[in-house]
Amino acid sequence: MAATGVSLKCGDCGVLLKSVEEAQEHAELTKHSNFSESTEAVLNLVCSTCGKPCRSKTESDLHTKRTGHTDFVDKTSEAVKPISLEVPKVSMDVDEPVNASTSSQPDEMVAPEVDKKLLEELEAMGFSTERATRALHYSGNVSLEAAVNWVVEHENDPDIDEMLLVPANTKVEATKPTLTPEEVKLKAQELRERARKKKEEEDKRTEREKEKERIRIGKELLEAKRIEEENERKRLIALRKAEKEEEKRAREKIRLKLEEDKAERRRKLGLPPEDPATTTKPIVEEKKSMLPVRPATKVEQMRECLRSLKQNYKDDDARVKRAFQTLLTYIGNVVKSPNEEKFRKIRLNNQAFQDRVGSLQGGIEFLELCGFEKIEADDCLFLSRDKVDVAVLNSAGSELNSAINNPFFGVL
Repeated sequence: MAATGVSLKCGDCGVLLKSVEEAQEHAELTKHSNFSESTEAVLNLVCSTCGKPCRSKTESDLHTKRTGHTDFVDKTSEAVKPISLEVPKVSMDVDEPVNASTSSQPDEMVAPEVDKKLLEELEAMGFSTERATRALHYSGNVSLEAAVNWVVEHENDPDIDEMLLVPANTKVEATKPTLTPEEVKLKAQELRERARKKKEEEDKRTEREKEKERIRIGKELLEAKRIEEENERKRLIALRKAEKEEEKRAREKIRLKLEEDKAERRRKLGLPPEDPATTTKPIVEEKKSMLPVRPATKVEQMRECLRSLKQNYKDDDARVKRAFQTLLTYIGNVVKSPNEEKFRKIRLNNQAFQDRVGSLQGGIEFLELCGFEKIEADDCLFLSRDKVDVAVLNSAGSELNSAINNPFFGVL
């Protein structure tokens, strides 16, 4: 019974099929079973250039991409007719029994049988087994020339390099070749030459890319080396410059310190300032020496006392450091607890005090500069509460910390 539809549509993948036979083949290949009648016709787009029919827009787009052909004639309306949903009957002899088990099962799909000798010759010419098998099957296994002729005409087919599968009982009639043997040989040679040239071009392109990459990497390495050498040169120049500046500042500092110590010694000895007319100092130093000598502050006297102590016992650093730490302890206790008399009174006959501070020249003098007074009757050093000057004691602590931690303290 004829239906109003013009195609069958697979509900699983959406493909349109022209007949019940195509639906059965589609079901065997894909295992899809959901088909419905559709009023949408299967397209029949014929390439104007090569005449290849395309069943869908996707197939025509693939054909355009492969061949460059863009003109298609839509002949769908010419081939549209209502689809028959009746399954075609298989003609059988009257006496031949019907096998129900085989009639209801789809045919087995196998690779087609082709001439082995022709297949080997085609493979020797450079064709793949899949392409050679298709060519021999569709050309009827008649000759090598016919198979090559088929390859030439169908080399742009999308499935040409896929292994063909046909029902086990399928037979294809031979097709008459359209090219002469000479033309077939020329076409085969042309195909091989085209493949060889394509491979050579691909190899040359790959080699050019590799050479460009080697050149690029070489340039980057040279540039990186140049930048590294330039940075190293700048670093060395900056380092030498910094060393020279540091050396210059050190010499100037030493010179100024020597001049200051010299002026300080003249002041302590009661000598007048050095006559600028008898010195060879630069003009700037002459102006400095002409300035009036200011009296030494208590902090400067403390520093000089500690410097003298360190220079007098420079061969016994451990003893000097222990004396400085003991003095720092005395000063720190008074600052923390100025009301505690025990911290403001130091007995001179205390053996520990004598070993650490009293026996060293300058130790008692430093405590006297901090405000301690020697009381002969009690044989002790005593700092009265009303004479505790926290600012002076803090300055004394700073000088002691500098003497303990600064390795260059007392060198100049």
